[in-house]
Amino acid sequence: AYNIHVNGVLHCRVRYSQLLGLHEQLRKEYGANVVPAFPPKKIFTLTPAEVEQRREQLEKYMQAVRQDPTLGGSETFNSFLRKAQQETQQIPTEEVVLEVLLSNGQKVKVTILTSDQTEDVLEAVASKLDLPDDLVGYFSLFLVRETKEGAFSFVRKLQEFELPYVSVTSLHNPEFRIILRKSYWDSSYDDDVMEHRVGLNLLYAQTVSDIEHGWILVNKEQHRQLKSLQEKVSKKEFIRLAQTLKYYGYLKFDPCITDFPEKGCHVVVSAGNNELNFQVRLPSEQIKEGSFKVTRMRCWRVTSSVPMSNGPAGSSPGKSEVKLELAFEYLMSKDRLQWVTITSPQAIMLSICLQSMVDELMVKKSGGSIRKMFRRRLNGALRRSDSQQAVKSPPLLDSPDASREPMAKLSSKLTSVSLRGISHSSSANDVGANDFHGNYAFEGIGDEDL
Repeated sequence: AYNIHVNGVLHCRVRYSQLLGLHEQLRKEYGANVVPAFPPKKIFTLTPAEVEQRREQLEKYMQAVRQDPTLGGSETFNSFLRKAQQETQQIPTEEVVLEVLLSNGQKVKVTILTSDQTEDVLEAVASKLDLPDDLVGYFSLFLVRETKEGAFSFVRKLQEFELPYVSVTSLHNPEFRIILRKSYWDSSYDDDVMEHRVGLNLLYAQTVSDIEHGWILVNKEQHRQLKSLQEKVSKKEFIRLAQTLKYYGYLKFDPCITDFPEKGCHVVVSAGNNELNFQVRLPSEQIKEGSFKVTRMRCWRVTSSVPMSNGPAGSSPGKSEVKLELAFEYLMSKDRLQWVTITSPQAIMLSICLQSMVDELMVKKSGGSIRKMFRRRLNGALRRSDSQQAVKSPPLLDSPDASREPMAKLSSKLTSVSLRGISHSSSANDVGANDFHGNYAFEGIGDEDL
C-alpha cells in the first residue's frame, strides 16, 4: 500500500490497484487526453528500485491530477480520497457531535455523520448559527493548532477531499481544532456579509480577535476609537475603521525562514490584499518589510524533503524532520525573474492562500460574482434539527500591547535592501512543468510600475 500525505500527515493508504481503478474512472469521464499518464502494470515482481520508481511516478500522477482544475475538483477524485481516508482511519459511519470554534473562542457543537464532507459540516455550522445559504460560501473551515497563548496557528483550509471529523480526530491531539473564518481576500465583500445580522456578528468577532492577537496593527489613537465604537455597539463602524488599518483581512503565519534577500533570514509572512507581506530580520538584526504581489508571481510550488534516517532500514523519521518549502518565481523588474523560497511547516497553507487569491482575481476579471462563485448545492444540503445558537459578542479590547507598537512604524521597504540575484535556487532545478502551479493572474509589469 502507498501512503498519501496531506501537509506531511497521513491522509490514507491505497493500493496500486485502487489508484488504477481511479485512473480508469477519470479516463472514462474526462477522456484519455485530459488525464495524465499512469505508471504501467508490470508482469513480474518489482525490484526495490522499481518499487521506488513506481512510488515517485504515482506521487507525480496524484499531484498532477490534484493540480488540474477539472480533475482535482471532480467528485470522482474527491470521493475516492474521502472513502480511502475513512477506511484507513477505520472510523465507522455514525452520528457524532463535532465542536467547531469561532474566532472569539466560542464553541459551536453540531451533530454530523463521521462520513460528512467539508461542505456538509460547513452547512451544518451555518445552519446552527442561522447564517443564510447565500452567505455560507463566504466562510470556510480551517484546521488550526491552538498555541499556549490561546492564539491559532493555521495548518490548512479543510478541503473537499476530506472528512473534517476524521481529519481532526485522527491527529489524536487536543491542540488541533476546527475553526470557522471568512475565506475571501477582498474586503469589499465585507459589505455582502454585513447585510445579515449573523454575518456581521461573525465578521465582528473575527476582527476583534485579529486585533487582540496583534494581526491587525493599531496605534493608541485608533485603539481608543475602536474601543469607543465597541462600547456603543457600533459593529459596522468598528469594521469600517478596522478596514483602514494595516494587515486588515490578512492571515499571519508563524515565524519561519526565507532565502530573500539572503539565505537564512528569519521572516514573518502575512497573506492578504493579493500579496505576501514579508517582515524580514536580516543577519544584521535590522528589520525590513516589503510585499510580493500575487499578480507578479509567474508560478509557485511546494516541495517536501525528508532527510535520510540514520536508524535501521524501514524506521520512519520523526515528523519534525519533514521540511516543507514554498518557492515562487517573482518578476523583480521588467526582465528579471527570481526565485524566492520560504521554509515553513505552513507552506501548503501559504500555497492554498495564493491559489484562492488568484481564483478570486480571475472571477473578478471575468466579471463574475463572488456570490455565484460560492453558490453551494442547495439540493441535498444538510439541515440538522439542532437548535440554533447566537454568535456571542466578544469582550472589549484590552489595552494595546506596547511591544507590538514599533512594528506599525516600519516604513523602510525591502527595495532599500540590495537585491542580490540568486543565480541558482535549488528549488528551481530539475523540475518538470507539472510540479508547478502556473499563475493565470500573472501580469508582465514594466520598470515604471516597480
